[in-house]
Amino acid sequence: MPSLHSELPVRSSATETPGFGTLMRQWRRRRGFSQLELAELGRVSQRHVSFLESGRARPSRQMVLHLSELLDMPLRERNRLLHAAGFAAAYRESRLDAPQLAEARHALDLLLRQQEPFPAVVVDAAWNVQLANRAAQRMIGFLLGADLDPAQPLNMMKLPLHPKAVRPYMLHWPDVASALLHRLQREAMDSPAAASVLAEIRTYPDVDAVWRKVDWDSEPAPLLGFSVEKDGLRLDMITLIATFGTPQDVTLQDLRIESFLPANAASEQLLRELAKQVAD
Repeated sequence: MPSLHSELPVRSSATETPGFGTLMRQWRRRRGFSQLELAELGRVSQRHVSFLESGRARPSRQMVLHLSELLDMPLRERNRLLHAAGFAAAYRESRLDAPQLAEARHALDLLLRQQEPFPAVVVDAAWNVQLANRAAQRMIGFLLGADLDPAQPLNMMKLPLHPKAVRPYMLHWPDVASALLHRLQREAMDSPAAASVLAEIRTYPDVDAVWRKVDWDSEPAPLLGFSVEKDGLRLDMITLIATFGTPQDVTLQDLRIESFLPANAASEQLLRELAKQVAD
C-alpha cells in the first residue's frame, strides 16, 4: 500500500510535564466536574481529591488509572498523568510498521484498497497523512499539481485551509473552513498535537476571522461536504471518519481513517473515469 509518510512523528521526551495535581485539575475542569462530583463518581472522599490536586497526597498507580478512566482521558494523556505521578507508562506507543501492529496495519491496508476508486487516507492525531490509497494520491496530485512536494508530509487540515494548497479550488470555502475549525477546536481540548495544528492554522490569512465566527455551542455536523473545481472538472464529496473501537496502543488511538465519497452520480463517474485512465 502506498505510504505518503510512514513514520509517526517523534515527540521529545524532554518536554516539560506539569505536576500530577495540576494535570488532574486541568482534566477535571475540562470534563466539567467539581471536586465533589469526581469524588462521588470515583467513590472516594472530596478531601482526598483535594489533597491529590494540591499535592498533599500521593496517588497510587491504580488510583491514577482509575481517575484517568473516569475522566475519559486519551491513552497518551493517561501515560502523561502516570509519568507526572512517578509511574511508568501503562500504554505502549508503537510505530505503525511495528510487528505488534501487523494485524492493525493489514486491516488499514485492506480498508484503503476496498475504498478504491474513491479516496481514503489514514491520519494521526495531528492530521498528518500516514497512509493513502491511490485514489487519494490522484485527487491530491490533481489539485496541487506541481506544488505537491513529496518530501513534505501532507496534512488534511492544512491542505484545505492554506492559501497555497487546495483552498483556491474549494467552493464555499468559508463554510468548509468553519466546519473544519469546529472539529479541530474540539480535538484540541484533548490533544496537544491538534492544539498545535490549530495554532498554526489560525495564522493563515482569513482563517482566524472564520474561527471567531464559529458557533461553538452547536454540534459538529456528522458529515462534512465540500466541492472542489479545477480545469473545468468539479468534485462534490462528503467525508466519513472511522477510528479503532477499543485500542490499547497510543498510536492506534491517534489514528483515523478518513474516506472521501462522491456526493452525486457525476462525481462518482468522474472518479471512476480517472481511475480507469490511470489503469489504462
